Amino acid sequence: MSKDSLMPEFFVIFSILSNFLSIFCLVNQFFFRGTFIEFRNGMLNVSPIGRSCSQEERVEFYELDKKEHIREKFVADLRREFAGKGLTFSIGGQISFDVFPDGWDKRYCLGIVANDGYKTIHFFGDKTMPGGNDYEIFTDSRTEGHSVTSPEDTRRICEELFFK
Repeated sequence: MSKDSLMPEFFVIFSILSNFLSIFCLVNQFFFRGTFIEFRNGMLNVSPIGRSCSQEERVEFYELDKKEHIREKFVADLRREFAGKGLTFSIGGQISFDVFPDGWDKRYCLGIVANDGYKTIHFFGDKTMPGGNDYEIFTDSRTEGHSVTSPEDTRRICEELFFK
């Protein structure tokens, strides 16, 4: 692979990182902890408060985010800025959102397990609303989606489905 063949991807990533950093400057927050942008296999994970926050700070940010829609606004800005670039921005968990190539969401696995002969595939997720990182697989016609709020909720539904 030549240096020239990597340049378009480099500039897209550089542009994304520059955009992230400029938006971070606009976020009115009272704590920042650790890594904000984490490179993972096939994706970037972005946490406006940082991945090293304590559990207490995580909960505090999550409650603030529910009121102020920090990640939702962040993602909306990025979707506008990078429209047509083949990227998906998806909110997940309590403190972050993901950036990955279009088509690389949680549905990717469905093409693999389809060959295993399963008649029904149940999916359980907490971010099943539009823009959440579970939305695409939750609404996919190949799955039976279940929106849950906790491990106990997942267990309850599994017991109802499989043990009654």
